[in-house]
Amino acid sequence: MLSRSRAIEEIAGKSYEVVVIGGGITGAGVALDAASRGYSVALLERGDYAVGTSSRSSKMVHGGLRYLQNFDLGLVREALLERQLMVRLAPHLVYPTPFLVAALGEERRDRKLGLGLNMYDVMATSRAGRRRRQRHSGEIEDDYYWSPDRHRTIDGDEVLELVPALAPREPHDAYLFYDCQTDDVRLVLTVLGEAERFGAVMLNGAEVTEVLSKDGKATGVAFVEESSGERMEVAADHVVNATGVFADQVRPEELLGEEDVPRIAPSRGTHLLIDAEQLPMGKAACIVPAGEGRMIFSLPWYGRTLVGTTDNDFEGDIAHPRPAQDDVAYLLDAVNEFFGTAIGESDLVGAYAGVRPLISTGDPRKSVDISRKAELYETSSGMLTITGGKLTTWRRMAKQTVDRLVEREGREAPCHTHEIPLGMQARPEDLEAPAGVGEEALEQLAFRYGHAARRVLEIARSDPKLARPIVPGRPDLLAEVILAARSEQARSVADVLLRRTRLGILAAPQLRTAKAVRPVADALGAELGWGRRQRSREAEAWLAVAAEEGTDPAATPGRSPAASVE
Repeated sequence: MLSRSRAIEEIAGKSYEVVVIGGGITGAGVALDAASRGYSVALLERGDYAVGTSSRSSKMVHGGLRYLQNFDLGLVREALLERQLMVRLAPHLVYPTPFLVAALGEERRDRKLGLGLNMYDVMATSRAGRRRRQRHSGEIEDDYYWSPDRHRTIDGDEVLELVPALAPREPHDAYLFYDCQTDDVRLVLTVLGEAERFGAVMLNGAEVTEVLSKDGKATGVAFVEESSGERMEVAADHVVNATGVFADQVRPEELLGEEDVPRIAPSRGTHLLIDAEQLPMGKAACIVPAGEGRMIFSLPWYGRTLVGTTDNDFEGDIAHPRPAQDDVAYLLDAVNEFFGTAIGESDLVGAYAGVRPLISTGDPRKSVDISRKAELYETSSGMLTITGGKLTTWRRMAKQTVDRLVEREGREAPCHTHEIPLGMQARPEDLEAPAGVGEEALEQLAFRYGHAARRVLEIARSDPKLARPIVPGRPDLLAEVILAARSEQARSVADVLLRRTRLGILAAPQLRTAKAVRPVADALGAELGWGRRQRSREAEAWLAVAAEEGTDPAATPGRSPAASVE
């Protein structure tokens, strides 16, 4: 990715065919799709890439089994096909995970759920099955879509092999099915990297303050560059608003004047991170009953156990959602009851909350007025707004948006994103590790960066200090801080800890002091030209960000495990 200074030179005062507002997964997808069809593209992000919903997801690329309960079959089908495609395009970054629905004690397997899993199987495999039959008959040579095994029932012994945490509950059997996991931020950064390869230019720290217009038509945007505070403009033939939950805040006077424009109905989802020694998920995830017919999940992620999610209407600060105390207690209660544990807030290694951009039409006549479907709408200025949807369906949302641009121009420019690899895979055994970098670090680098892991290792070889871990006991390297600043426009300690690595939510108790994060500030400062005082200020600033985001519930004074789970 271009440096910020170079990106400013390329964007300010220039003209592009497409300007995208928003650097989450949807904006990144639109930039890639448009650039790969031959459009000149500039993308502007107010904060950091994926700073909003795209860094706060459930880390799953999935069909959405629970949406079957609402008979939202089209959404599930679309998501399942995208899930299969993502495994093929980014095999190092999107990986299959077995999910278990275990029957404990006197419980018996839910037959209705079994029927739902049958539907899931059919929708997930029908297209791939046709592909396989065609391949075997010689019609095609490649298997274009990963296809999971059909769900099945496994006995108690196999359940415990997969999920040791269930041992105290003595499960007698379980349904087993497959979905996929990812690192949501790394997916965004990878898509942005591919967009740049096709000529797109990206800039973070660029808050769009005005959609420029002439004769009522959008002609570009004005933005304020964060470092200098300078107002800059960029002209555009097309403006795409891909700001997710903030979508109705871009030119709101125009949106409010349009008929039948969907409105954002924010919903907060809270997630918790637990030490895997306390809740060892092993190789699989579990669907966990959470009362009143609701389900949550518990899954292995980056060597921790990730628990989520809640789904509550949210009227707070959507820029800085925090895990609510009630939501934390709700998730812990469900986990403790299901696994027979006594995990409290003081045991948590991290937490986060995100706000989903659910769509509401505002029509009181509709009994079901909230949807995870994506919505694309065009207002009188010609600005396109794409919002709603979910992480899994980002490519479809981008295609829908750029298809509209192509259609209104009468341009011949088919979509190619279904065949564009997202990064390049690398095997840990093929990476040459410098002294002090162990196998766990190599495996994580291969997952997080793919082939680009070699760049991290080159940095680590150039200075032995950079081969050290950022946090003792974790595999993330200080060399990654240098890469983040040099090649990914990271500008703060929070950018590194919350998004370039995920240590801010994976190891929050180890990052409670400015001294603990000073190595990150020093590495960033060496790359960005900070003096000693600024490095100290940046380390202190992390503490304010962590408190504002609520990443460390265990740091709350006066709380005990017993008090938090009563």
